[in-house]
Amino acid sequence: MSGPRSGYRTDSVAAGAREAPDGTPVRLAGRVVLWRRMGGLIFGHIQDRSGRVQVSLSRDELGADTIREWSRALKIGDFVGVAGRLYTTRRGERTVAVSDLTVLNRTARALPDKWQGLSNVEARYRRRYLDLLVNDESRARFRTRTKAIQRIRRFLDDNDFLEVETPILQEAASGAAARPFVTHHNALDEDFYLRISPETFLKRVVVGSFDRVYELGRNFRNEGMDSSHLQEFTMLEWYAAYWDYRDNMAFVRELILAVLDDVLGTRTVTYEGVKLDFGADWPELDYRVEVARRTGIDLAVVRDLPTLRERVAGLGLDVENAPSYAALVDLLYKKTVRPELVQPCFLVHHPAELVPLARRSDDDPTRLDMFQVVVNGWEIVKAYSELVDPAEQRTRLEEQAELREAGDDETMMLEEDFIEAMEYGMPPMSGLGLGIDRFTALLTDAPTLRDVVLFPTMRGARKGQHAPDDQAAPDADA
Repeated sequence: MSGPRSGYRTDSVAAGAREAPDGTPVRLAGRVVLWRRMGGLIFGHIQDRSGRVQVSLSRDELGADTIREWSRALKIGDFVGVAGRLYTTRRGERTVAVSDLTVLNRTARALPDKWQGLSNVEARYRRRYLDLLVNDESRARFRTRTKAIQRIRRFLDDNDFLEVETPILQEAASGAAARPFVTHHNALDEDFYLRISPETFLKRVVVGSFDRVYELGRNFRNEGMDSSHLQEFTMLEWYAAYWDYRDNMAFVRELILAVLDDVLGTRTVTYEGVKLDFGADWPELDYRVEVARRTGIDLAVVRDLPTLRERVAGLGLDVENAPSYAALVDLLYKKTVRPELVQPCFLVHHPAELVPLARRSDDDPTRLDMFQVVVNGWEIVKAYSELVDPAEQRTRLEEQAELREAGDDETMMLEEDFIEAMEYGMPPMSGLGLGIDRFTALLTDAPTLRDVVLFPTMRGARKGQHAPDDQAAPDADA
């Protein structure tokens, strides 16, 4: 047995040990996750990026002294390189008969028990590396996330979209109705906002003649946290010149089905026991019709803030934290309509007050040319035909500024540079945002978004507060 070293070039566990015929010589490297003596044999499992494979060490072939030395030297969690030949056990398990073993690095801490894993949920989030080590379901979930993102990128690239990057530090919080995070730039001695959306910068790129662009990256919104909301999350946004919202409705359905077909091999997803059928028709539901049907409030008629506040309060909803008409409408919808939308559907024609960047309908200026895809009571897609008139855009953002001064801190800020870009001419277009975390949670039956984010933000992280190692196992050797 050699000492620790690097540069141990090997086959992957899957490719090297599962696909080759018996008798094939292989060299593998990975972490020891099982090490058990059975008479004159030692059986173990080593694990790498592709999975696990069984290895065996025979006293008759290697000698008692070698077996003793290797048994005493190894612990569960150590990294080893092995060389040997493949064979199949009587139980049909592919195994490497080890003829040489090299310790590549050692663990200084005992790993959690591989059967019980980490029973403390908070410990799984704080120490995701341990969760990935012992939890097959968790590893599979993150592989699915990566495969879904890869398929999304390929789909957009194949449809002539260009991937770009826009700033995370922005001078104004715009592109969504959300409370921003603020940070200070020491070199410039100025405050900046962590972006709540890349929308206005992606539109600048379209002005610059890139007609189809997308970005896949982090957004930050300083608001509430629950199973379907995180303050730091991954969003896909794209913009296509000369499209309207109807083009995006067809396109995003095609994209989602392509991901389901290629990543899961099915268009039916089971989430917490409920079968969600993406392959069926997605009905179009009118926003105001659905609100009226469930609440008796016709938003086409109730257009003023005092009346709407009285009607919403009459339903027993708390209106204190909804200072504007748009905030009240959003509250009403989220409490009464959205939880009832389980199967995939298009929610269309939102009230014009809700999104100041969206184009109003020619048929009815009180509604927007807009849709959302809602599944399981979650909004996973929002899209609309974009407002491209700079004068009207300025007016709407100035109205947002007035609402902010009146106490609504989730309104958009006026960006002079964005308005100036629009004044140079913005083509008609439609944009779309898709929440990667929510989409992945649906694909993998994850009960909370924290389960599909490798390192979610946790309370007390700066103070070094950690959950107990309630499932740490004692050092294990042969």
